[in-house]
Amino acid sequence: MKLTRQKLIQSDGAVSVLVVVLGFLVGTILVALVGKNPLNMYKALFQALSGYNIDNGRMNIRYIAETLNYSVPFILCGLSMGFAKRVGLFNIGGEGQYIMGLTIAQAIALLGPQVPVLHWLLAILGAIVIGSLWGGVVGILKAKYEVSEVVSTIMLNYVALYLSRIICLQLPGATTYKTANFPETALIGNTFFQKITNNSLLNNGIFMMVIAVLVYWFIMEKTSLGYGMRATGFNKEAARASGIPVVRSISISMAISGAFAGLAGGIVALGSFKYGRVLSGMDNYGFDGIAVALVGNCTALGTTLAGFLFGLLKNSQALMQGKQIPKEITFIIQGLIVIFIALRSALKLYQEYLDKKQLQKEVGIK
Repeated sequence: MKLTRQKLIQSDGAVSVLVVVLGFLVGTILVALVGKNPLNMYKALFQALSGYNIDNGRMNIRYIAETLNYSVPFILCGLSMGFAKRVGLFNIGGEGQYIMGLTIAQAIALLGPQVPVLHWLLAILGAIVIGSLWGGVVGILKAKYEVSEVVSTIMLNYVALYLSRIICLQLPGATTYKTANFPETALIGNTFFQKITNNSLLNNGIFMMVIAVLVYWFIMEKTSLGYGMRATGFNKEAARASGIPVVRSISISMAISGAFAGLAGGIVALGSFKYGRVLSGMDNYGFDGIAVALVGNCTALGTTLAGFLFGLLKNSQALMQGKQIPKEITFIIQGLIVIFIALRSALKLYQEYLDKKQLQKEVGIK
């Protein structure tokens, strides 16, 4: 029993599964307390996951595709937060980096050369570059001048939002909430996906996300650059004493972190919409990415699975409303999962307490 408890506490993956289960458990209780049937909540989740409607026995693969599509920005923004966290930084600016990526992608989509493939490729590259620059500035300020990345990223989120509005209102056909439609050459839709998924919005962004996950894993686990970043995250001064260029590690890490969020913005802009949006508020993918990274332990696989979970919850909202379950329950579950993440530290403290008591007992016996 003791050995099992120790393994559970020492396994970040096991703790992540535990906090998710606890989040759903409390969510189930809340649904029951407001007089609704919790089973309907799980029916909606199952339909969003498998496409199968238990109530009428019908199968619609579109629900699976939409869950995957919703997961893409969650995963990429999770990678953005996770990459910075592995280097000891807290990137709250994923939302601003996402917004700038979305904005530049829209601008290039409307103003760029209408050449097949080249057009959307330039837009996506523009989103990655601007996201990288937006995050890189924070990294330089942190590395060279010790400016708190938390404060600077929060401020830059609002700069990005209002700068995005200024830029997008100058684009062709712009009104207070949208621009003219994008030319077909700028879209990253996939006709094959549309045919086999009943015209879902699943697009080529899914491939870009997979590549991004592999790049994240490769840099962090298989390169000297990643080793230096991880060493900086563990102990900055020890890394500096070992000859690791700490300033370079911090600056590059925030630039790469911003690139992931910028890519998310570009994919949402060109994959989920056929026109540019003049944002009146934040989409919150960058903020949700913080939770995704924490649940996924900032690893490539863990963040991917956590992002898929958040995408599943988002896609199930409309299905829950159809089954008389308030869609807000999904936000409550997400919040509870984040709160329960604190259990990881609490369990470790509990284990240390038990080890101390055991040691005292053994000393007392002797």
